[in-house]
Amino acid sequence: MKYAIIIPDGAADEPLDELEGKTPLAAAEVPNMDWVACHGRCGTVRNIPKGLPCGSDVAILSLLGYNPKKYYTGRAPLEAVTQGLKIGTDECVFRCNLVTLADGKMEDYSAGHIRNEESHRLIDALNEELAGEDQHRGIRFYPGVGYRHLMTFAGDCRVRTTAPHDVLDQEVAAYLPRGRGSKLLRSLMERGGDILAAHEINIVRAELGENPANAIWLWGQGKMPSLPTFAERFAVQGAAITAVDLVRGLAKLIGWDLLSVDGATGYLDTNYAGKGTAAVGALDKYDLVFVHVEATDEAGHNADAAAKVQALEQIDRHIVGPVLKRLRDEGDQWRIMVLPDHPTPCTIRTHTPEPVPFAIAGKDMQGVPEDELFTEEAAAAADLHIARGCDLMEFFLTVR
Repeated sequence: MKYAIIIPDGAADEPLDELEGKTPLAAAEVPNMDWVACHGRCGTVRNIPKGLPCGSDVAILSLLGYNPKKYYTGRAPLEAVTQGLKIGTDECVFRCNLVTLADGKMEDYSAGHIRNEESHRLIDALNEELAGEDQHRGIRFYPGVGYRHLMTFAGDCRVRTTAPHDVLDQEVAAYLPRGRGSKLLRSLMERGGDILAAHEINIVRAELGENPANAIWLWGQGKMPSLPTFAERFAVQGAAITAVDLVRGLAKLIGWDLLSVDGATGYLDTNYAGKGTAAVGALDKYDLVFVHVEATDEAGHNADAAAKVQALEQIDRHIVGPVLKRLRDEGDQWRIMVLPDHPTPCTIRTHTPEPVPFAIAGKDMQGVPEDELFTEEAAAAADLHIARGCDLMEFFLTVR
């Protein structure tokens, strides 16, 4: 058997006026996703358990077959795994966004999708000023990709934080870290903002009309997790293709190989065709290939319905299409599944915990071909609804 899973992150949405009352998924021309829905099984799955953060970390852990209530420790530790950081058992890892604040409000959670060469210099400045000071418990900042970075310190992880994309256009004072350990974190965020605002990079960005990275936002904290491997659980060898560190971290933790693709950015300009080509090639070596595309989620955060439609069409044309053709050429010993991890509605620009549509086609999954479309509405009307996302993987791999 060969298996393929394709994740258009955050693709699920709500009907939008600018799309004549359709969701982006319904408005997009996605004939290959529609083929999967038409010739297989379609339904919904809830990947965010009640009481857990509504993000890709929880959702993808869930759809990979791991119960987040048992295994989830935080978003930042997953990214630390990707970077190969050696984190002590007494250390807590935080996600550190470079953000743009204006008049006390969260104007941009990504500082204009700041470039690596600029953001890494800013992280160097934070380390020079803040890292290693006794009063800050051995603080250390680690450069990541674009606006996404990490911070560690030997302290308590039980502080309560909020994701920056959940407070867009809102006063940030009500969403600063709170609870045990929050005094230290608030001090770091205040001092870090002073350092960044005065940095020459941000002075130039402001002069060019670009959003300055004038603050840091600490969130997504946790201790390092431990997971059984995917092969131990399902006797299937897998590989992942993604440009997002938290997904890469999850893949490494469960023993999957990571396949790199030139030009894969984790944004709207990612190399869709390159990901499709890599996925097709991976099926020669691996039992399962997992392709994650962040572009649809970023479009939702940007409230850009047209970009979400375009990203879905690129995913369908350059990834789902070639992978589906490769599998169908294999004979009948294959399955393919397409689903978002969570919704990211353009109207609210952040994640929600509602169930998402999924479609599975392949061996023993053939339905009665109809004019079925891969949409939220069609999935909701189907007869297959999985209440716990962590049960979906076993259904996908084993149900006959």
